[in-house]
Amino acid sequence: MMRIGMTAARAFVGLSIAGLALLWMVGQGRVAAADEATAGTATTALFDGKTLNGWDGDREWFRVEDGAIVGGKLTQKIPHNFFLSTQKSYSDFELTLEFRLTGGGTNAGVQIRSQRIPDHHEMIGYQADLGENYWGALYDESRRNRVLASPSREALAKVLKLEDWNTYRIRCEGRRIQLWINDLQTVDYMETEESLEQRGLIAVQIHGGPPGEARYRKLQIRSLGNK
Repeated sequence: MMRIGMTAARAFVGLSIAGLALLWMVGQGRVAAADEATAGTATTALFDGKTLNGWDGDREWFRVEDGAIVGGKLTQKIPHNFFLSTQKSYSDFELTLEFRLTGGGTNAGVQIRSQRIPDHHEMIGYQADLGENYWGALYDESRRNRVLASPSREALAKVLKLEDWNTYRIRCEGRRIQLWINDLQTVDYMETEESLEQRGLIAVQIHGGPPGEARYRKLQIRSLGNK
């Protein structure tokens, strides 16, 4: 045990038991360990449900309605891909959100570990894809331009609610990316190309094409570790 002199002992007068316990932990070098044990447990809202504060993107094509981010329009053809991105970059995290697509042929997705291409409307990086033939797939946007992994269509059809809200869970840890839709795991992908950046922006997308809307709400992120 620590030995405490008279001066130090007087400083303890009036402290709570919790305060004494904290001082004792400092003396034992245990505060850092305690912080490590609780790292990654806090969940933060990425979207306040009312404004697009903290996000960058074209306000003509993204707006807030009924507590959701809405990308696209049901009355107008979408000229090209549009992205609404966070202003902050993320590396290792777990992201949860709800989504709903409306309109025939609507395609959308959630960018992760991505960057904006300078002087261009596109983003580059991983996308948790949404839309016909792409539900729950992991796509490499503007880089390798291909699907990296995709789920069984039969299994997904059993849980996907085409006309209603669905949940997406996206977990990025190290070089591993995992996706779930309505608690069905759709992707478990390990990146093998060492040169690819594993940190970047998060964004929601509305894909260029026919009139349509992609709605996103309840976006919550939890950091994994200290990255």
